[in-house]
Amino acid sequence: MTSRLLMPVRTRDLEAPARQVPGSTRATAILDLEHPLVTALTARVRREARARGAVTDRARLQAAHGILVTAVRPVYSVEDRRRVSRTLRLGRGSCSQRMAVLEAVARSLGVPTRVRGLLVDGTFWYPRFPKLRAFVPEEVLLAWPEFLLDDVWVPIAELFTGLAPADPAGHGGGFSNSGAETLFEAVARTTVDWDAPAACAGSAPCDLSAHLRTDLGRFSSRDALFDLHGQTLCRTARTLAEPVLGRWSAGAAA
Repeated sequence: MTSRLLMPVRTRDLEAPARQVPGSTRATAILDLEHPLVTALTARVRREARARGAVTDRARLQAAHGILVTAVRPVYSVEDRRRVSRTLRLGRGSCSQRMAVLEAVARSLGVPTRVRGLLVDGTFWYPRFPKLRAFVPEEVLLAWPEFLLDDVWVPIAELFTGLAPADPAGHGGGFSNSGAETLFEAVARTTVDWDAPAACAGSAPCDLSAHLRTDLGRFSSRDALFDLHGQTLCRTARTLAEPVLGRWSAGAAA
């Protein structure tokens, strides 16, 4: 059982628009690139990438992702429009908020970004909230980042394509959305795809297409996506839930 009571009202005419979206390197309300915390993080990424011999934009973003995995603790925050600088100051964030930080770093490095709007079935989050299923939203709005690398738009899930280390014990597997690992960490370890590519054979662990309800298309920024479609929860629900969920570590028992 999922709930619509905590969600904003959305029109049901949500087909992805057939248009090209160029992306941008500009700052936005969410991606506040000029904030000292963001510029300091970008400088750290440059230093650590240089130290490991990472000279391409893809390699720098991989370095940034690794830094964020340890620097920003995963929680269930519901404030998708939180400024990147605020997430860095708190040292904790949801998948959406940490992806926003990675986007901010990318733009600061001169890499254009955009997002794909995905409405994902709320049941995808059941493993994380087994005792609170009645309160899980019917659908969750996900801003899935894409980065322009060598003139090709690369989804966040493909930043590490071909780099995931082999697991000789066979304990790797796909992403289960349970335990401490979140989508943000998973992209560095395994394939995560919402489009059922041939490589996933339709039902393989990397195929998450069965959970995708609606593809809202591409947007020049996550700000533009949320401006048009709102956030997962309505304002009242976010106000009530954030003090608890914003500190609730991903993987903690529900």
